[in-house]
Amino acid sequence: MSAKFSPGDTVRVRVGTPPTHFRTPSYIQGKVGNVAAVHGQFRNPESLAHGGDGLPKQFLYLVRFDQTEIWKAYAASPKDTLLIDIYEHWLEPA
Repeated sequence: MSAKFSPGDTVRVRVGTPPTHFRTPSYIQGKVGNVAAVHGQFRNPESLAHGGDGLPKQFLYLVRFDQTEIWKAYAASPKDTLLIDIYEHWLEPA
């Protein structure tokens, strides 16, 4: 299995509130960023948190967001960014 996204790809974080444990903060959902790195495949923590085996493994990405994309009233430097790790099943092409 190969990664769906590559460094430089523009992605959007999907919006959702599954009834189980999930690892994607609500403030980042629906936001657009760029893949900075692909960390590799890891067991899915959303499954592991409920006693599952975490399989199939999910690709984990480092995604860069402009702070002004996340916080519309952001008053500091427009060059500021936020880097956050997000699993592939939370990302879609933008």
